[in-house]
Amino acid sequence: MNHAPNAVARLRDQREDEGIKPIQARGFRSERCRDCRVIISHCLCAWRPSVETRSGVCLIMTGKEVFKPSNTGWLIADVVRDNHAFIWSRTEPDPQMLALLNDPQWQPYLVFPGEYVEPSRVTNTVAPDNSKRPLFILLDATWTEARKIFRKSPYFDRLPILSLLPDKLSRYRLRRSTRSEHLCTAEVVALCLELAGDSDAASALDAYFDVFSQHYLGAKQQLDMNESTPAHAELLPYIRKPQPELAQ
Repeated sequence: MNHAPNAVARLRDQREDEGIKPIQARGFRSERCRDCRVIISHCLCAWRPSVETRSGVCLIMTGKEVFKPSNTGWLIADVVRDNHAFIWSRTEPDPQMLALLNDPQWQPYLVFPGEYVEPSRVTNTVAPDNSKRPLFILLDATWTEARKIFRKSPYFDRLPILSLLPDKLSRYRLRRSTRSEHLCTAEVVALCLELAGDSDAASALDAYFDVFSQHYLGAKQQLDMNESTPAHAELLPYIRKPQPELAQ
């Protein structure tokens, strides 16, 4: 079964169609899988999970972020069925993004640290609502870029701010961060899904992130593929096995 491109993949394709050249990440000369962005020898595609989610996710990305092979927003869009991704623009916000924020089926939460916002807008929980589904909005960029997006996007001003209280340090090792308590985007969304009651999706995303990190770093360090790790074992229950074809 062919896997339909997720929103981040479609956004990458759109940027390429517009003539935007991908950044040349370290190791760019090695052939990468078009679907999972990992070097071919350590392809991740067979480990893509399939779970049901009530929540949705909207990723607001910078122009460069969508091309980075280490970006974890791609993993989120693989796991969460209702996924959306848009390139941020200060002067010309995407009309489809604005329509999504106003769609009555969703209760949007902008995920951002609460210390940067007036307390009246901040929540640490996801309120149950049978009439609306939670939509988590992530600023998928560097911390400096995310703060700029937050300050210069007035259409976010009316949204509640979901400020997370993680009890563990980031496990992200693919890029350097100045602060270990800064979680990567996939880790943040896993916490959001848990708060919303999408526990299976949260567990699947956590395990998928760990497997991706192992494949990515294994390829980078020229290590043999190892699919017998605890992370692979945790992810295995969420892998949908292909159904055998019936005899004609």
